[in-house]
Amino acid sequence: MALDVRPLHPLFAGEVGAIDLRRVDDRPTLDAIRAAMDRHGVLVFRDQPFSDADQLAFARRFDGKLHSKTGAAILGKSRLGDEALTDISNVDETGGILRADDRRRAYGLGNRLWHTDASFQDPPGRYSMLHARIVPPVAADTEFADMRAAYDDLRPETKAQIEGLRAHHSIAYSRQTLGFEWSAAEQERLKGAVHPLVRINPRTGRRSLYLASHASRIIDWPVPEGRLLLRDLIEHATQSRFVYRHSWRVGDLVIWDNLATMHRGRPFDDTKHRRELRRVTTLDVA
Repeated sequence: MALDVRPLHPLFAGEVGAIDLRRVDDRPTLDAIRAAMDRHGVLVFRDQPFSDADQLAFARRFDGKLHSKTGAAILGKSRLGDEALTDISNVDETGGILRADDRRRAYGLGNRLWHTDASFQDPPGRYSMLHARIVPPVAADTEFADMRAAYDDLRPETKAQIEGLRAHHSIAYSRQTLGFEWSAAEQERLKGAVHPLVRINPRTGRRSLYLASHASRIIDWPVPEGRLLLRDLIEHATQSRFVYRHSWRVGDLVIWDNLATMHRGRPFDDTKHRRELRRVTTLDVA
């Protein structure tokens, strides 16, 4: 099946024409979506009336095993009842907006850093699928950076320098940069994972930078030099020419490839306006 995809950015990201993903369960259509992901890195599907069960079921049909060892799970049991369904919201169990000093809100602020989902796990996250249930009446956008185009734009000597390098990714580290405090027991459960700085799409052969705010250091490099290199690469990869900004509508499902992109949430007054998004992330396994 051929998908109707309208480009949203000169380099990547596309909006798919009318399709009800709840009813997509045939291999040709799923393969067409995967091929479109290889091309665009980010796909927007409008007007998807997903329930939680619908979203989980589609993610499993599309790419199999789901990420459930989230950092948020360390803070307490999810109000959604399934750890594979990540709550990207600013509300508590009763539906009330989280207080400004709530620890869950402080943890959630880390989503405003440029990051790659589940890079702190091995295997890491592959496809993330974020669904909008309630959106505020003000801009509360999400930005995506094309890490393939960012890699292509590097100088040859930089490509040679980073080839073969590996970085340690830790969600405890990224939250600590914002002043978030973990207990010793929590940190013991969040040891992180090591991944290459350059990853290759096994189907297309295309290289991409693999970065995140979770990247704490480069293995076998002195910490200061390694962190400076990581900072410089993220600064390069998030130039405006590599970035698509998505404005949410209720019913949007946005799928992105964590192998090809990095993303961040943009700030809004989350102590005043309610927002509810649900994310499911698949694991990068064969």
